[in-house]
Amino acid sequence: MTAPQAEAFYVREDRDRFLSTPYTTGPWDPKAQHAGPPAALLGLAVEDRPGRREELRVARMSYEIMRPVPIAPLTVATRVIREGRNVELVEAVLTPDGGPEVMRATALLVKASPDSVPEVLPGPEVPGPQEATHTGFFPLAWDQGYHTAMELRFTSGAFLELGPATAWFRMRLPLVAGEEIRPLSRVLTAADSGNGISAAVDFSRYVFVNADLTVNVHRHPQGDWVCVDARTSVDGAGIGLAEAGLHDEKGPLGRSTQTLYVGPRR
Repeated sequence: MTAPQAEAFYVREDRDRFLSTPYTTGPWDPKAQHAGPPAALLGLAVEDRPGRREELRVARMSYEIMRPVPIAPLTVATRVIREGRNVELVEAVLTPDGGPEVMRATALLVKASPDSVPEVLPGPEVPGPQEATHTGFFPLAWDQGYHTAMELRFTSGAFLELGPATAWFRMRLPLVAGEEIRPLSRVLTAADSGNGISAAVDFSRYVFVNADLTVNVHRHPQGDWVCVDARTSVDGAGIGLAEAGLHDEKGPLGRSTQTLYVGPRR
């Protein structure tokens, strides 16, 4: 069951249960979600979990992607693994109705104390979204999906070009219908695209699937745009790594990595 009329990635049925809309559909399989929206949904669950201390901020999200996330009702569940004065570890799990869990995240939250230490932050390191030379996704057979819910602008590279790429992402729609987009959601919705934009091998001949995603953020983005500055390395044995710098227009804000299975397409 989906929520096809909603102008959002998800519709909240209750605190922990969400209907997936067609806007979650990934560019590779019309029956599966792009991993960005469910990654952001788990991040939202971590931020909203009962009892969370307001001074704790998500500094790292590590995801295990067990299987493709179906376009179906999803339930999130969280539990605290470790409580501490300055650091907390939380687990979040995503499960479709009647099925096994599809994605699991471990979140590291760190106590944030504004103006308590000197700020050491580099300035902008990549061209801004206004300097984009190419926009948009490659053509797809379905009308709605991640490719229509996200605005995409390349400042180098492109989806159908092999090699490193730098692309700016902006959510056209909220993560959850009727709810404000969180800064962390902007990062997590974009971060899983590093593998897709920086393909190192021909998609028509090879598969390159990420089985995990790790996102480190030392600050949350300012503004609507998140940049993914990505490159992919592949060993001849079939293991790859996609790594990306994450930026907003102020400068770097974190990094992401994805472990890849690479093999001949059947």
